[in-house]
Amino acid sequence: MDFASTLGVSASGMDAQSQRLRVIAENLANQDTTGSTPGADPYRRKTITFSEALNDETGASEVGVERIGRDERYFETRFDPSHPAANAQGYVKIANVDSMVEMTDMREAERSYTANLNTMQTTRTMLSRTLDLLK
Repeated sequence: MDFASTLGVSASGMDAQSQRLRVIAENLANQDTTGSTPGADPYRRKTITFSEALNDETGASEVGVERIGRDERYFETRFDPSHPAANAQGYVKIANVDSMVEMTDMREAERSYTANLNTMQTTRTMLSRTLDLLK
């Protein structure tokens, strides 16, 4: 694998992880969002799916975002009859976002992003040293 391929693979990994971090941030920001009318659904957690794609120019496999979906798990309920979204029994559906899961995903995405950044920096250093040798 040449330097350009390595840089492309690392860049695609960094891009995918930054998109993953945006989805996680949106989930965390909306974890307390409920519906506004009786029985309405609250915020539904978003999920991200990655795919592998072959770069025709470099011949290297790169990662990309296949799709951003929605977590179809059920909503838990909380008894709060005074809430505007409470149903007839007084229960409010709450978002299916688990902050511990999101924080764990965020740490994993951060580490993957850092690993790709380190690979990119090492490749750039190797490229620079190779150019210095050719002078």
